[in-house]
Amino acid sequence: MEFRTYLRHFDYALLAAVAVLVAYGSLIIYSATHSDPNLPSPFYYVKVQLAAASIGTVLMAVLAFMDFRGLRNYRQHIFFGIIGLILLVFIVGAEAKGSTRWIPLGFFNLQPSEIAKVGMIVVLAAYLSERGRGELESQTTLTTLGIAAIPALLVFIQPDFGTALVLAAVTMALLFLYGTRWLHFGVIIAAITGSLVMIIEVLPLIGIQILKPYQIDRLLVFLHPEHDPSGSGYHLLQSKIAIGSGMMAGKGLYQGTQTQLNFLPEHHTDFVFSVLGEELGFIGITILMALYVLVIWRGLRIAIISESLFGSLIAGGVVSMLLFQVFVNIGMTIGIMPITGIPLPFVSYGGSSMVANLLAIGLLESVHVRSRLAGDRRYRRAQTTA
Repeated sequence: MEFRTYLRHFDYALLAAVAVLVAYGSLIIYSATHSDPNLPSPFYYVKVQLAAASIGTVLMAVLAFMDFRGLRNYRQHIFFGIIGLILLVFIVGAEAKGSTRWIPLGFFNLQPSEIAKVGMIVVLAAYLSERGRGELESQTTLTTLGIAAIPALLVFIQPDFGTALVLAAVTMALLFLYGTRWLHFGVIIAAITGSLVMIIEVLPLIGIQILKPYQIDRLLVFLHPEHDPSGSGYHLLQSKIAIGSGMMAGKGLYQGTQTQLNFLPEHHTDFVFSVLGEELGFIGITILMALYVLVIWRGLRIAIISESLFGSLIAGGVVSMLLFQVFVNIGMTIGIMPITGIPLPFVSYGGSSMVANLLAIGLLESVHVRSRLAGDRRYRRAQTTA
């Protein structure tokens, strides 16, 4: 009976939207990669993606059936586990394209920074939910920033600027949902702006280079789109051509010239949205955005109906993480955001990203189930009293 009760309280609209997103993404990944002669099979990337989705679905179900409130007692274990995994990358990590982000497990390359995004939502939500609003506000803000800064800096050193940005965005969103005063946000924004000016403009003048050359090139391309069109600006240029040529209905699956002729780099990972825009056009993009809107709406609804601040912060953190990734990924493909390597949730190829995002959905479902069960208990008590 209890198992059936749990199933009855799942948010099936959320699950359906996520399932369709995974299927949609797998279709686009297949279209982008099936003609690659270097692959052992046309379905190679799709099989790996669906295998990761299967693992993530199992873990999502485990989290969904758990009482999320118990995670609060393990926030320190989760935090130090995250730090340990990220540090392990520097010891046994595999390097690819100038970054060391993955731990090779033989059958799977684990990217701890992806798991860290979900884990830090739990850690920060647990800390903030135990602090009374108005109680030592400055200390709460500084401690929250300090907790988040440790994994963010370690990830930035890998270097993985995109994930560090996601961690920063989630931290700011949780502080906002917690009720942090606007004065604190003003100070934080001023500090971030000053730090960026120091990193980009001042420190290089005295011989200290924190950003990698390719990261500087990406910023230059963002600020000056015509910068180096055959080099660092090539990705963005080809992405714009691909999306623009799709027009209303697209060129059709497997028919995109920029994609199929390999003019568009990273077409199954960072620029999978460009493939979708070229081959399915505005209609295909509209379907994708409708699915994301449904996921975000259900997540916000769960944050609102949660019976506890901890649950509301977890749901709000998950929503902010997904929303930020969608905005930045799509933004970088059309030139309104710098290229950062942030994947498109549930759509871009990447096993660790898929597992992490499904874990986040599991947290949402756990909060939803507990909120509905609490509502049922209140209803039964009201009926008994009546």
